[in-house]
Amino acid sequence: MKIAETYSHLNGLEFLLVHKPELWEEIQTVIGQVDGKACKTKLSKEKNMKGRLLYSPIEMNRSFNGLLKAKDWMESRVSYWVTKDEKLIRKTLSMPPEKQKKEIEAAGCFPIFSYNQTDFVKDRLAIEVQFGKYAFVAYDLFVKHLAFYIGDKIDVGIEILPMKTLQSQMSSGVAYYDGELYNVIRQGRGVPGVPLVIIGIED
Repeated sequence: MKIAETYSHLNGLEFLLVHKPELWEEIQTVIGQVDGKACKTKLSKEKNMKGRLLYSPIEMNRSFNGLLKAKDWMESRVSYWVTKDEKLIRKTLSMPPEKQKKEIEAAGCFPIFSYNQTDFVKDRLAIEVQFGKYAFVAYDLFVKHLAFYIGDKIDVGIEILPMKTLQSQMSSGVAYYDGELYNVIRQGRGVPGVPLVIIGIED
């Protein structure tokens, strides 16, 4: 695979080039090591593509997973407590989890444990490799990366997506770079409030 396009949101790429150039090189190397042809294993059963051999999201994820973990990119979680009271959520938002729970209980409300998980984190960078449905990308960009950034776990979030040219050779409904770039730009320059690098890949 290879990088076809990149989009830097809130100077995410510029941060990598200045502060983490070796990790940016590592990410490019990993993408280059993914054998796209070996991931073309899914025989389509969809009406308009029946019998065509398509790229398998499962195989592509498996390849990225093996390559990134071999370079010590590991899963990480950000835990927190939520409740039904808006003012209480605002008050406890920036607190550590143990203090959040105590504050919620002290206010007479019921604390609910929750967390955000990302598959690949290393040296304050988070990577999400997304070959799933459209909604998953929005969750990555507007919830996961943002939660890790606000929680001071990362400085930049990185989202790897197929270009439309690659997505057109996958099952229907998979998100793609071109469309998600539009969605991010449509929100305005400061939304989401986390530095991002969105990467579009092709074979």
